[in-house]
Amino acid sequence: MAQRGKKYRAALAQVDRNQAYDLLEACKLVKNTSYSKMDASVDLAINLGVDPRHADQNIRGATVLPHGLGKKVRIVVFAKGEKAVEANNHQVEFVGGDDLAKKISEGWLDFDQVIATPDMMGVVGRLGKVLGPRGLMPNPKLGTVTFEVEKAITELRAGRAEYRVDKAGIVHLSVGRANFGAEQLAENARTIIDTLLRVKPSTAKGTYLKKVSLSATMGPGVRVDTAPFKL
Repeated sequence: MAQRGKKYRAALAQVDRNQAYDLLEACKLVKNTSYSKMDASVDLAINLGVDPRHADQNIRGATVLPHGLGKKVRIVVFAKGEKAVEANNHQVEFVGGDDLAKKISEGWLDFDQVIATPDMMGVVGRLGKVLGPRGLMPNPKLGTVTFEVEKAITELRAGRAEYRVDKAGIVHLSVGRANFGAEQLAENARTIIDTLLRVKPSTAKGTYLKKVSLSATMGPGVRVDTAPFKL
């Protein structure tokens, strides 16, 4: 294994790898041990006691974080008529139907989120091979297939975090930036954890909230004490 750099080793020396820290203390440590010159993302990893092979345990959804994600969200909307006017009033990147689909199919991908009204999903469906692998396909479970266009745009801009369990039963997502206050990061992380506890499948057996850790883009992982969050 290649030897870690000096900055990483210096950051790692500040973290007790055998200790599970209080959430707020963990957030302070992540901020202090982030050594990126840029404004790093702070990421949360949660190991859940679920088997994603079972449909009812394949957890996926979204929740609005109290302090947002600290970045501008570029949104495109598939809509027509009044809903297209509604989207344009919120100054999104692009609003359209077949014209937007053509633009995307030709390689334009300068956006972070896609919203579609249900009556436009026939058009959006043709872009499955482009949007799907990038995690951009609108989904009713995430609130991005909806006639409530204004609400969807507002929530995405406010900092809505999408969560999805992977094949190993782990949820990975950002909870903010390293320039956030530790209290802000802790509140965002707590919102995610509380949300995952609320959507616990009734068929999940054994320990549900197994492990939780926080890390900056460039920095060591910090274990979080799960005891305060146990069901």
